[in-house]
Amino acid sequence: MSKTIIVSNRLPISLRPKNGHYEYTPSAGGLATGLGSIYKEGENIWIGWPGNVVDEPEKRAEIFLDLHKHKMVPVFLSQKDIEEFYEGFSNETLWPAFHYFTQYIAYNPEHWEAYLRVNELFCETILKKAQPDDTIWIHDYQLMLLPKMLRDALPDATIGFFQHIPFPSYEIIRMIPWRKEILEGVCGADLVGFHTYDDMRHFLSAVSRIIGLSSESGTIQAENRIINVDSFPMGIDYGKFEDQAKSSKTQSLVKEYRRQVGDQQLIITIDRLDYSKGIPQRLQAFHDLLTEHPDLHGKVSMIMIVVPSRDMVQSYKELKEEIDLLVGRINSSFSTLNWVPVHYFYRGFPFEELSAFYSMSDIALVTPLRDGMNLVCKEFVASKIDQRGVLILSEMAGAAKELREAILVNPNDKRAVVDAIYQALTMEPSEQKVRIRSMQESLQKYDVFQWVKVFMDRLRHVKAKQAEFTSKNVDQKVIEEISEAFRSAHEPVLFLDYDGTLTGFTSNPQNAVPDQELKDLVRDLSRMAQVVIISGRDKDTLEKWFHDFPIDLIAEHGVWMRRKENQDSWELYAEVDDHWKQDIRNVMEYYVLRTPGAFIEEKHHSLVWHYRKVESGLGDLRMRELFSHLKYMASGYNLQVLEGNMVLEIKRPDINKGRAALTLLKGLENDFILAIGDDWTDEDTFKALPKEAYTIRVGYSYTQATYNIKSFRQVRQLLAALTK
Repeated sequence: MSKTIIVSNRLPISLRPKNGHYEYTPSAGGLATGLGSIYKEGENIWIGWPGNVVDEPEKRAEIFLDLHKHKMVPVFLSQKDIEEFYEGFSNETLWPAFHYFTQYIAYNPEHWEAYLRVNELFCETILKKAQPDDTIWIHDYQLMLLPKMLRDALPDATIGFFQHIPFPSYEIIRMIPWRKEILEGVCGADLVGFHTYDDMRHFLSAVSRIIGLSSESGTIQAENRIINVDSFPMGIDYGKFEDQAKSSKTQSLVKEYRRQVGDQQLIITIDRLDYSKGIPQRLQAFHDLLTEHPDLHGKVSMIMIVVPSRDMVQSYKELKEEIDLLVGRINSSFSTLNWVPVHYFYRGFPFEELSAFYSMSDIALVTPLRDGMNLVCKEFVASKIDQRGVLILSEMAGAAKELREAILVNPNDKRAVVDAIYQALTMEPSEQKVRIRSMQESLQKYDVFQWVKVFMDRLRHVKAKQAEFTSKNVDQKVIEEISEAFRSAHEPVLFLDYDGTLTGFTSNPQNAVPDQELKDLVRDLSRMAQVVIISGRDKDTLEKWFHDFPIDLIAEHGVWMRRKENQDSWELYAEVDDHWKQDIRNVMEYYVLRTPGAFIEEKHHSLVWHYRKVESGLGDLRMRELFSHLKYMASGYNLQVLEGNMVLEIKRPDINKGRAALTLLKGLENDFILAIGDDWTDEDTFKALPKEAYTIRVGYSYTQATYNIKSFRQVRQLLAALTK
């Protein structure tokens, strides 16, 4: 039976030494709650670090056996691993970079080596438990190298990766010296998930510009498979927070706390100590609010909970000191004998007390400078069983994409935050109810269990799509079948595209000359079959490269033909009216001027806009603009706009490779037909040929062809097999 393996840096438990043994306390985090429904089923397991440094082999063995009962497998880390992998590379390089705090990024090669080492350690642990048909779901930025490591070891495994923190723009990610390895690591997954579309878009851009893998509609075309990238906003266990808020325990705590603070409006803020949370900016805004509105003195207080985190690290230590100073300044400036503006707690609280704080608070002030999702705002909304309360939410939190009924603010705009707090304090109960109810309906629908279900469903969908390609993959069995059919044929014919099919692409198209291996291969094939090179290339280039080869040439997608029986003359297959060219060329030249590296190639029947030399990203952007522009003009001239590999071509629709191929076949009794091509212009050939023909598309795009093949190298291997 196949199983699901959850992998995260931390296991969903805490270990506490007691009387020479360990106590196990379950984690109350959102991830542990959501995934609890998965890892406790069947043979499923959760793999991760148990949270303590345990060096003694006997104690490790004891923990291993104890966790086995809880369906968990520990990965034991040394103190050095914690310092260099977790505190080092994960939290001093990736965390600040991914949250846009470039001033805090550390570029330490030793930390990188530790990151690599620990990801390998996780991989080894997983491989001891994993079977080839298992599903492995990896979580977060500490394990970004792991998907590729597992893919190399288990090529057919189902691997998902989800990042719970933001993914930065290309400008940030390229600052990291090991950016290529990190991106390649994540691309070992079948499905890559982020909380927001923005994070997904940044990732796709980085993958395209740094490791050169193109994508379309969230699907990356890797060499031998597709990778899906999508956004999955994470929810909370809505029912848990709603039920707790209704409980008698929470309600009695609310009464007790309310009695202590008196009749005033309460603002709740809950954060882990981190510079990404915007805590000092929030305190400064509250200070300005009290300065500008003396009438609020004694009527509003802030309950500020800061959960300790890494306070021995210098930047965090300084942050803690700044927060202490700001709280002291506000309280010393505005406090009275019976009123304290800021109730500041530097510690965590049990769940029922947090529920009471949420329930009794009138406003939740959630203003991180950058956050992947932020679940505090969702927990607050779920806890408002009376549908009274206002959420003020940072635009920089992933949750802002869902909770549009909150008061959304830019946390760097202190004026806007002050105004938002005042708006919240004075908002009519009827408006509060409308906003809260709308957000509650959304959160109930898209809870953490729905998040898990949607991700797993999508992962299955991606694997099904991959299976479609795999079933069409040219493997050894297919090569043997084609070879056998070829050798037993009396009149075989091969239609072979050139660029991207027989040879790779170059930045300058004229440099893609046939090498000696290709020349020998074409000559060998020409002795055994009718070979037709059918290309978008101009006839002069094909003539120069293959002038003395006993093969047929079709140039410019079918405008020109040179038959092997008459190698000295080219036939014009179609008379072409090119009065349209000047207008189209003017438009293309305008885009060349705006796009350094782009150039125009003129053929007998078409114009081609090349952008292979253009900066990645800019080329795609300009191509899309030009495509829209040409599409509009093409209808007036009865022309067709075709998107090729880093080219955009405009030509007459009735001239295509398919018609040219059928013309060449007319009157012949071919008992074996093979056609291989790599882009949309070759789809016309695939569609035009008889059903019994072998048609192969290079690359893993959707196609009319019967088969897919990885690259031009594999094409050459296939053709070489035919000659043996």
